[in-house]
Amino acid sequence: MPVPAEYYHASKQFEEFMLDARDAADLQTTHMAWNMVVGVLQAFRRRLAVRDALKFAGLLPPGIRALFVADWDADAPALPFTDEESLLAEVRSVRAAHNFSPANAREAVAIALRHNVDTEALDRFLQSISEDAYTFWFVEPEVMRRLRRDRDLSVESRAD
Repeated sequence: MPVPAEYYHASKQFEEFMLDARDAADLQTTHMAWNMVVGVLQAFRRRLAVRDALKFAGLLPPGIRALFVADWDADAPALPFTDEESLLAEVRSVRAAHNFSPANAREAVAIALRHNVDTEALDRFLQSISEDAYTFWFVEPEVMRRLRRDRDLSVESRAD
């Protein structure tokens, strides 16, 4: 059996995810987006039971999955979901001296995630956990369409 495509193309797919996160956050580089992505994934993971976190990880492509489970204290109790301001402070606490997370960090990573996973499976799973879990990763459909269109136009203009 050949190597499954999701593993064979894992680096390319992860690069696309990071580019999506960078663009959605209006950051200059994927290096600037790194701590934001780590912070958002960890903030969500901290709010899940281990069983749910592993199910969520199973929905992710290999690179994002690896980042989601990295440095995990599986014995830590799950935290309650909280307000956007507290989540942003938590995200910005990841390597704070080098963290460029904008105010829309959670939404930016949600946009990137939704561009790179099966959104129907994601939504079914999140809704089975809680309304808070679903809300964490929710992005207005118009925002998704606009950003995808802008990215497509940007790629076309670079080809000229």
